[in-house]
Amino acid sequence: MKVIDHLNAAKDTLFSFEILPPLKGANIQSIYDGIDPLMEFKPKYINVTYHREEFIYKEREKGLLEKIAIRKRPGTVGICAAIMNKYYVDAVPHLICGGFSREETENALIDLQFLGIDNVLALRGDSIKTESTFKPDPEGHKYAVELINQISEMNKGNYLVDDIQLAPTDFCIGAAGYPEKHFEAMNLSTDLQYLKSKVEAGAEYIVTQMFFNNQKYFDFVDACRAIGITVPIIPGIKPITTLNHISFLPKVFHIDLPEELSKDLIKCKSNKDVFEVGVAWGIHQSQELKKANVPGIHYYTMSTSESVKAIAEQIF
Repeated sequence: MKVIDHLNAAKDTLFSFEILPPLKGANIQSIYDGIDPLMEFKPKYINVTYHREEFIYKEREKGLLEKIAIRKRPGTVGICAAIMNKYYVDAVPHLICGGFSREETENALIDLQFLGIDNVLALRGDSIKTESTFKPDPEGHKYAVELINQISEMNKGNYLVDDIQLAPTDFCIGAAGYPEKHFEAMNLSTDLQYLKSKVEAGAEYIVTQMFFNNQKYFDFVDACRAIGITVPIIPGIKPITTLNHISFLPKVFHIDLPEELSKDLIKCKSNKDVFEVGVAWGIHQSQELKKANVPGIHYYTMSTSESVKAIAEQIF
């Protein structure tokens, strides 16, 4: 079932969450261990992130360096199929521009359709660690809107090779939104116009980047509605759980922590202290969002379910 159909049929705020593929060497049970504690809250769908290849350089003879591609996590498509087979819940694979040619994107979508996966979250993706800025595949997409266009064209039966008659795909496409704007956007206004172009290209719903100030989400929704974006906008929530998160999350995701939250975090001396503060803040955020009748709340678990479970027990 499509995410948009779940949203349209819901009589209350939906619960969903996102997991990371495990590091290479872990087995599928590590995925199940993170999902099992959250199934009591009846998620309608589970997102699975995609992590592109990285590169290392090994020194060879005469000081020459060899560039070697490595992949640290197993494939998103296979994990989605395993989740659907075990839990009978819809899986939403992330599909990114980086590292994919248009042909590879088409092949990935064909695989998803074959497996009965009819949802996809279309993202540009981040630059890899060895690049200062995002660099698309020479034969791939530079922007998420281009990826959404390709998926939408496949939904119409238009493939890259136009002399072969193939059945149309039927994907529900999600897109990402940034209440505090994407860090590469010139300003929030231009970022909203880019988001509108993604909706016009075929995105049926938006899930936001994590935020810790609900007012920023409410203002973001109002700004979207003001320029004609009418699709559901699902807030994304990430509980802070470790001392490292206090500096890591603002740095990596380009977000601010509210003053009230930061005052409590500064007092924390251990991960246990941070966990308690993070869960309490997550409960506060979720209660306020649910009271505002948001279509769903999407939790970023980073594959550790304990904090999300503690929040969901109070909300769902």
